[in-house]
Amino acid sequence: MILSLIKRSLKLYFRDKMSVFFSMLGVFIIILLYLVFLGDLMASNVSFSPESGIDPEFFINSWIMAGVISVATVTTTLGAYGVAVTDKATKVINDFKVSPIKRSSLVLSYIISSFTIGVIMSVISLAFAEFYIIIAGGELVSFIGLLKTLGVILLSVFMSSSIVFFLIAFVKTNNAFGAISTVFGSMIGFLMGVYVPIGNLVGVDSLIKVFPFSHSSVLLRKILIAESVDDLSRIPAEYRQFLGIDFIYGDTVLPVYGHIIIMIGVTLVFFAMGVLVFSKKKESI
Repeated sequence: MILSLIKRSLKLYFRDKMSVFFSMLGVFIIILLYLVFLGDLMASNVSFSPESGIDPEFFINSWIMAGVISVATVTTTLGAYGVAVTDKATKVINDFKVSPIKRSSLVLSYIISSFTIGVIMSVISLAFAEFYIIIAGGELVSFIGLLKTLGVILLSVFMSSSIVFFLIAFVKTNNAFGAISTVFGSMIGFLMGVYVPIGNLVGVDSLIKVFPFSHSSVLLRKILIAESVDDLSRIPAEYRQFLGIDFIYGDTVLPVYGHIIIMIGVTLVFFAMGVLVFSKKKESI
């Protein structure tokens, strides 16, 4: 039964072209900004000596595309939950409630389908990013780098799914969900330090560092930029901090496992809160 519900959600999502478009809105905004001025801005802010052996264009493209993928893991997962909101708004959910389908099975189907859609769309974004990097003169990500990237995508989508799972309990109409999706799709890149390097956002950088989704963008930057540089330590520390490759709290650089722990912790907390709301608020789904 759960598989049938998941299949239904997948069909409804991909059948609605506008839903797919808006879930990719953040990605389109980044690409547009990059083509209009972000590429030139990055080029003016980042420069390496010929002795460094770093290809500036490959480096910048890797930075940008890491942002594209990280944003996709969030916005596409959010968009996938639109099926649940539509079911609630159109009262279809009432039909499920009077059927033999368990409420827990229905909720689980929404979660799994959103996770699946988020992973699919994020992998498509990864393929696009790699294609762009290659035609721009870069190199295809290594097998190990690909595995690491897929791992971050899975973790990021899982975290996004848990946060949205909690939020949709309070969304009752398609208009409200559409407004949230539009605002989220427009702002997510800014809050993840993707539109503009975090070093240019003095006073806001502290907010970005505590924003859960920004940790996935950091991990993806570390992985993809490592494809353009033999050793990340060759990149000056001020550049790594300025571009959000490293997050520094006080005098301490947060290690990779620190970002992973934060993401896992956020995932567990929001799923727990979502389950709590689900159990206390019967009209949530």
